[in-house]
Amino acid sequence: MLKPTLTNPVLRKRARAFGTLVRHSAVTPRTGQAYKPKLVSNGELGLTFIGHASFFLQIGGQNVIIDPNFARWLFVLKRLRQPGVRLRDLPPIDLVLVTHAHFDHLHRPSLRAIVQQARNRGADPPTIVVPHHVLDLVSDLGFGDVVELDWWNSYRHRGLTVTHVPSRHWGARIIKDSHRGYGGYVLRDSKHSVYHAGDTAVFGDMKLIHELYRPQVAMLPIGGHYTMGPKEAALAVRLLQPKVVLPLHFGTFPPLTGTPDNLAALLDAGVEVVRWTPGETVL
Repeated sequence: MLKPTLTNPVLRKRARAFGTLVRHSAVTPRTGQAYKPKLVSNGELGLTFIGHASFFLQIGGQNVIIDPNFARWLFVLKRLRQPGVRLRDLPPIDLVLVTHAHFDHLHRPSLRAIVQQARNRGADPPTIVVPHHVLDLVSDLGFGDVVELDWWNSYRHRGLTVTHVPSRHWGARIIKDSHRGYGGYVLRDSKHSVYHAGDTAVFGDMKLIHELYRPQVAMLPIGGHYTMGPKEAALAVRLLQPKVVLPLHFGTFPPLTGTPDNLAALLDAGVEVVRWTPGETVL
């Protein structure tokens, strides 16, 4: 089985590049530190960047965490920047959202730790929302409820509406399970509309997401590894028309490409790009 791989020049080139990436991450010092998130009240919006694609949101009077990943290593790739928030410093979590089944977004140890923290505090485990055909990957982790959504379907959690929207990506966790769903989420309460794109390239339905949900805040990848780099993210901003852009997929796991400054330089005046480090809370 290895012979075709060893004789294919394209695969050999990719293998060498990946080996270089692994060696670089192993010898690169881990940077960053954790902060306690600022907590909001009275229905205010609070957004805290944990790192990679992980965010802690305070919206609609609820505490939400998206794509939680507190791992120090992803298999052989080292996390190069500490999570900006420690799990123990977060308030009780009401809702967990997972955009797709890739290991850097659906990190089972981090999800299990969220449930365990709730139990340690004597609280009910949170509800988790996942794309279709992902339930089996999280059903054994102890969540209070597991909700599967198809594209354009919504789930109402008290005063918060969560809508699963398309992305241009794929959902397989391993080679043989390409049936799994993937996408992003729009979260809406009576005052706010926030969009987390998950992993995606630019796609035409971003304009429809703007027309249907008018997100004031868009969390968009800028790392460029099977998703959007800064140039593509700038095009996405023009389709979505948010007031604030929160970049993700930069500076945490290798390869480290794209920065908030790269994106800001490509945008028209009037769109704020948050140039933040993990642990900072934007109110």
